[in-house]
Amino acid sequence: MPHSYEHDVLIIGSGAAGLTVALNLPHHLKVAVISKGKITSGATLWAQGGIAAVLDNEDSVENHIRDTLSSGAGLCHEDAVRFTVEHGRESIEWLIDSGVNFTRDENAQLHLTREGGHSHRRIIHAADATGHAVSSTLSQQAAARENIQLMESRVAVDLITNRKLLLPGNRCVGAYVLNLDDNHVELFRARFVVIATGGASKAYRYTSNPDGASGDGIAMAWRAGCRTANMEFNQFHPTCLYHPHAKSFLITEAVRGEGGYLRLPDGSRFMDRFDARAELAPRDIVARAIDHEMKRLGADHLYLDISHKPADFIRKHFPTIYEKCLEFGIDITSDPIPVVPAAHYTCGGIMTDKRARTDVNQLYAVGEAAFTGLHGANRMASNSLLECLVYGRAAAADIARRAADIPAPPNAPEWDESQVRDSDEDVVISHNWDELRHFMWDYVGIVRTTKRLQRAKHRIDLLSREIGEFYSNYRVSNDLLELRNLVTIADLIICSAMQRNESRGLHYTLDYPGLMHEVKDTVLVPTSFRTKSP
Repeated sequence: MPHSYEHDVLIIGSGAAGLTVALNLPHHLKVAVISKGKITSGATLWAQGGIAAVLDNEDSVENHIRDTLSSGAGLCHEDAVRFTVEHGRESIEWLIDSGVNFTRDENAQLHLTREGGHSHRRIIHAADATGHAVSSTLSQQAAARENIQLMESRVAVDLITNRKLLLPGNRCVGAYVLNLDDNHVELFRARFVVIATGGASKAYRYTSNPDGASGDGIAMAWRAGCRTANMEFNQFHPTCLYHPHAKSFLITEAVRGEGGYLRLPDGSRFMDRFDARAELAPRDIVARAIDHEMKRLGADHLYLDISHKPADFIRKHFPTIYEKCLEFGIDITSDPIPVVPAAHYTCGGIMTDKRARTDVNQLYAVGEAAFTGLHGANRMASNSLLECLVYGRAAAADIARRAADIPAPPNAPEWDESQVRDSDEDVVISHNWDELRHFMWDYVGIVRTTKRLQRAKHRIDLLSREIGEFYSNYRVSNDLLELRNLVTIADLIICSAMQRNESRGLHYTLDYPGLMHEVKDTVLVPTSFRTKSP
């Protein structure tokens, strides 16, 4: 029989954002953190570069704000940027106090590096495996807390709201969750629910993200009545390792920050033809430049070369990349690294305020799943983990303030599987998954056109109907749930892109190469939740 649980706080996702919320909540609150796989299996684990924060006396909060606004191409919310940057130092100090072992120089001072878009060295890191250091440390801290229950091999199916229970009020009271160990759907009731499920880059054929990045939280929040914003801005990391046996391994921006050159197959550099900052230009410019040169030359990939630096320097600063490339016969101390752009980061998401609150009461969103206004039209390197920390701590503080006033969640029915059967056509799921990711890459990728978007919209409408029918008739599985969510995500991306008749930041269309005079976010409202006109 499936289980039923009740907690004060249910956190869906176990990356830096989710664990930051959990560890900053009061010890008297009963907390559940659920994860699709292992607690450390999310995107945080794979973050290489580091965390941006003003930690150097030669740097300033105003410099960091100015750099972020510049990278965001006019769409950053300055109040959100200032809020994030001003809380950067205290967030880093909290991580250090939690036991994260950041890289230090020969004088035992924190070593700071520089990445694209930053005017100063302000990236604190743990060699080239910062995400691993943060994820492993926070998960160990959470495991030691008696009030935190870590629950693996669970994927959320849908949020439970008062509206779904036919009760008054606009409140989230829990979620239905599929236990992947026994394939039963469990009931989780909670006074507060936090979405920390990460991004949606698995909507694309090539991605640097782990398999779980299927936009589950964004899709569930959309179905529950939350608005989304700026979903057209999906960041493509310029340099993912290109090798037939390498899967989703990115080459950190810090390689370019420490002097790496991008080269064509003939060995010549090219970035200076696209931007005066050359290899240190923001990611959208670098990704489009690589995409342009690949298409111009008919090349499958280009190269990132840091072999002109001393071998000891390379091995010290990039040990993870050095070892991984060696596995594929590439010695980065002497050879250039074959690279290709890949979908990397979802800049849009569920609309939240500075307390991480969404449109649904008692429902919060933090990390890559959320739209805070920080990133604008293009995320600046290493601002993402900072956002996880700052808004994770803000969400925890808000929940702590409100905890005494929010009543226990109402009763909710168990998941009903009586009207569905096991699927005998799993090939439908795999085929639709492949089709979705291919046409998103071809039609809604780094460079777009109106005709390509219209073709993608036509295909997604057909897929939506097909997957909706499949979901209604067959027992749920992880693959089906992820596909259902990715179809929703793809539709949100396409609809957002069709509304932006300009080229700004990460959204580049050949039909509208210039900028519109009016600078505004692309806000989508769920149809069934729109306020009717009088």
